[in-house]
Amino acid sequence: MAYTGKKTNAMRILDSLSIEYEVVLYEWDEEHLDAVHASQAAGLSSEQVFKTIVMQDSDNLVFVFCLPAEFSVSMKKARSLTGSKEMELIKMDSLLSTTGYIRGGCSPLGMKKHFPTFLEELALLHEHIYISAGQRGLQLRIRPEDLQRAAEATFADFT
Repeated sequence: MAYTGKKTNAMRILDSLSIEYEVVLYEWDEEHLDAVHASQAAGLSSEQVFKTIVMQDSDNLVFVFCLPAEFSVSMKKARSLTGSKEMELIKMDSLLSTTGYIRGGCSPLGMKKHFPTFLEELALLHEHIYISAGQRGLQLRIRPEDLQRAAEATFADFT
């Protein structure tokens, strides 16, 4: 059944670029907002569900990393990719004001402004991956190449 709810910014961006996607709904709970739980709740492989990690360097530059649910960003690789001396997760209390998204509903598409975005090259192993639609309980099924184009992302190895 096709999704009939309100379109998110991420969906509108994909529509504007004529990029095909499917919406997957799942039940979420406040205690388990991580991508692994989202993949389980949606009945999806955690290898194909990609989380969005927002980081900031010592110059307050913001970077977005999109990677498989069970993986972590290698700080060394992230610093190398961005040319940053120091790098840390953005503070939870500034996630909404910086990106327009809340934890558990942060999409690499449709943030308040565009930040340099890196898509883990492991995405290329899959015909489709899943990313947050920008709202808790919604995932988007999308081809990695289409996400890369829509997010103006760079494929890279950073896990």
